[in-house]
Amino acid sequence: MIISITKAEYIHDYKIKFSFSYGIERIIDFSEFLTNARNPMTTKYLDEKLFSNFTIEYGDIIWNDYEMCFPIWDLHEGKI
Repeated sequence: MIISITKAEYIHDYKIKFSFSYGIERIIDFSEFLTNARNPMTTKYLDEKLFSNFTIEYGDIIWNDYEMCFPIWDLHEGKI
């Protein structure tokens, strides 16, 4: 089964609502991931304006030309 992100909407407080192929929707909270990160390339996304500036390309969510991305299956399962 091939899963892809069909839509992603920033809600607030580092939460994104995802719509996946096959009609599944999930809200994922990235706050714990970001606050526990140690890499400056990741922690800079604690800036909500920067975090909310993602795109969907080829069914995947990315930030700044793949500077930050996550496995689609993990997001589909509600994990990061």
